[in-house]
Amino acid sequence: MAQNKTVETIESVANFLATVTDETKKQDCLNIVTIMEKVTGFKAKMWGPSIVGFGSYHYKYESGREGDAALVGFSPRKNEIG
Repeated sequence: MAQNKTVETIESVANFLATVTDETKKQDCLNIVTIMEKVTGFKAKMWGPSIVGFGSYHYKYESGREGDAALVGFSPRKNEIG
C-alpha cells in the first residue's frame, strides 16, 4: 500500500513561515498560529513540506488504508492562505 505524502514532520514551523515572501501574508500566518494554538490547545507542527497543522487524528478506511492527519491546518499558498 502506498505511503501517505502528508505526514507530521520535525521541521520548524517558524523556519517555514520565514520563507513566506509576502510580509502581510507572513504576519497573517503568524497570527493564525497564535490563534489556533490558543483555540485548539495544540502546538503548531509541520505536516508535509507546506501545511501547518494542529493536533492529529488516526483514520482507517474500509479498504484498509489508514494514517494520521492534522485535526486542523492551513498553508500559505501563492495566491491565498488555504
